[in-house]
Amino acid sequence: MTADEFAAMCVPASCTLGQALLALNETGRGMLLVLHPDGRLRRTLTDGDLRRAALQHMKDTAAVAELPEQAPITIGTDATLARVVALLDQHQIDHLPVVDATGRAVDVMLRRELSQRIWLSSPHLGDEETAFVEDAFKTNWIAPLGPHVDGFEQELAAHVGVGHGAAVSSGTAAIHLSLLLLGVQPGDTVFCSSLTFVGSCNPILYCGARPVFIDCDPQTWNMSPTALERAFEWARREGRLPKCVIVVNLYGQSADMDALLPLCERYGVPVLEDAAESLGARYKGRASGSFGKIGVYSFNGNKIITTSGGGMLVADDPAVVQRARKLATQARENAAHYEHVEIGFNYRMSNVLAGIGRGQLRVLEQRVSQRRQVFETYREALADQPQVSWMPEPPGYRSTRWLTCFTLQGANAGQRRDLVLRSLERHSIEARPVWKPMHQQPLFHGAPYFAHDSGDVCAGLFEAGICLPSGSNLTAPQQARVIEQLRRALALAEDGRAAA
Repeated sequence: MTADEFAAMCVPASCTLGQALLALNETGRGMLLVLHPDGRLRRTLTDGDLRRAALQHMKDTAAVAELPEQAPITIGTDATLARVVALLDQHQIDHLPVVDATGRAVDVMLRRELSQRIWLSSPHLGDEETAFVEDAFKTNWIAPLGPHVDGFEQELAAHVGVGHGAAVSSGTAAIHLSLLLLGVQPGDTVFCSSLTFVGSCNPILYCGARPVFIDCDPQTWNMSPTALERAFEWARREGRLPKCVIVVNLYGQSADMDALLPLCERYGVPVLEDAAESLGARYKGRASGSFGKIGVYSFNGNKIITTSGGGMLVADDPAVVQRARKLATQARENAAHYEHVEIGFNYRMSNVLAGIGRGQLRVLEQRVSQRRQVFETYREALADQPQVSWMPEPPGYRSTRWLTCFTLQGANAGQRRDLVLRSLERHSIEARPVWKPMHQQPLFHGAPYFAHDSGDVCAGLFEAGICLPSGSNLTAPQQARVIEQLRRALALAEDGRAAA
């Protein structure tokens, strides 16, 4: 529902029953909001109310105010979607007004709309995947390993311009294996981006190592070179240089590799490039994930291409990838029987899932174009909203816009962010805050953290940042609905700030 459609549903108590009937017919919503002069909700008015008035022989010229008083069923602006649905069901109604703390009507919930949820980033499958999956079933290759695993590894590695790949059960598993391959042991130090998903750094703990978190640069939202340099200087003084640096490429965009890699090379520390969110992105002509000694991708259900669950690590060194495959298959030795001399893991991808991945990989560039178009549509539609600041894309970068992200500018950004998120969720639109930084997570309490030179950037992004529905299968009507509800939520947030 647009702001104009909502306004059309609002009528004064002085309006006549005849005028109310015309308004009901014109809006087509089955309900009107009868307001006091100051905007507070007096009652709701349905076609049933008008029929009962007719049976009581009230004239069309009678004012709505002459109808028997009826307290409206409402919810507040902080109500959850579950509460909205519960009230609709309890009272067997299809409309529910939303009122603010003063009783002003600010929104209407429609049952029809709530049944059509819009997801943040839903899987987008096509026709290519079916043939590969059917082949896996026909040939009975449904267990881990098989020709589609081999094919997926070769095709993805070739796509990103890296020599070899090992397909595994998740991006987190790929990071865990990569840390082991880079020699991370208990007590070692590992640097990692702070603004990321916990899967980037949980494997540090799996290895018994100690994380040190690095802030992001406001121009990329990825690892800050200045913060990294200070972290290296500290580590050198403390005599605890890291065993590796996990550089995370966030929300579909590469980090500034030209600034980060020389720092790591100066100290002789390898880079593990976490490109779980950035497959398909490019940095100065090269694929995201192709810069580090090892690169990692994720094919979780919400990623730009998916195998429902899965990941892959890539490297130019064939020995690194060969050892990754061994560790991922329980570290079995080359013997007729099952021989084991070291700890291994059950991390390999199944042939069925790899078949899905091969089909998805064929439409990767199309998916990137679709998500970038989703971003452009948001950007153009909200160009008149000065409080909205989009995630930057510097020259030389090509983001996939895996998720369209923005921050709210101005005072009380955190409070306004929460209001916007609640408003969207109330309308069955999934949106989320930007990642909560790892240095703020209770799990990593006490871990060293190095902020950017202008202050704690990733904490500010978390406080003010929002991720919008961004799927490559997001339809134009769905995106229009998100935009309309977002505009209304932003306006309510600004009204709340003014009132405060």
